[in-house]
Amino acid sequence: MKIRKIPMRTCVVTREKLPKKELIRVVRTPEGNVIIDETGKANGRGAYLKKEKEVFLKAKKNKVLNRMLEVEVPDKVFDDLNNLLD
Repeated sequence: MKIRKIPMRTCVVTREKLPKKELIRVVRTPEGNVIIDETGKANGRGAYLKKEKEVFLKAKKNKVLNRMLEVEVPDKVFDDLNNLLD
């Protein structure tokens, strides 16, 4: 039986390489909106974050997502990220 390859992605805050399923993807759509992509397949420029509150807070404080997505990320996105873990 063939072993399936596990897709690995890098968290933009911690720089850790983790399996794609352990990360959350935040996407800047072609229209310029910033959304949380739970399917991992949305169109646009994406950045991955580890599923931890500390990582979300650090991303907000250091404006990592703003740099990676090349757009101002609204606070509502960070609120939605925190609500995902609750």
